[in-house]
Amino acid sequence: MMNIRQLILDTETTELSPSAGDRLVEFAALEMIDFCLTGNHLHFDINPECEVSEMAVSVHGLDNAFLADKPIFAQVGHKIADFIQGTELIIHNAPFDIGFLNMEFKRMGLPEIADLQCKITDTLKMARQRFGRQKNSLDALCERFNIDRNKRKWHGALIDCELLAEVYCAMKNQKM
Repeated sequence: MMNIRQLILDTETTELSPSAGDRLVEFAALEMIDFCLTGNHLHFDINPECEVSEMAVSVHGLDNAFLADKPIFAQVGHKIADFIQGTELIIHNAPFDIGFLNMEFKRMGLPEIADLQCKITDTLKMARQRFGRQKNSLDALCERFNIDRNKRKWHGALIDCELLAEVYCAMKNQKM
């Protein structure tokens, strides 16, 4: 049996709409094989080349001063595309993150997610199918599955990936 490479993926952004010019400020992906995190990961804080809204900073804590000396997406986009190509991406509310990644890839002339032969698994969709109209945010799912969130001060992409890995395994009835 072939081990399938999955990536738990999350992003943080300047605001909520890639079509309105909002940009990525953080990218994280943790590699998982057979429901075990391998320790292989990719993580970048990204200078968005535009203002980060106060609302977004209140969520993820990444302000323009912190991001000023970070690489721009054009400096890390190829690494991200290479890392995720051909994998199954496990994402909570996948259309949001995919929309931002596709916009950033398009700006660079890189292929979109679908053209990178990625399979998308949306844990928000899974949760809605399983739990219906109950709250299905990452926080609500962590609470439902008794997953400790004490290390999380902000909605950072890296910590959210760690939490999502546990949520995903719990929803699939697997131990990490």
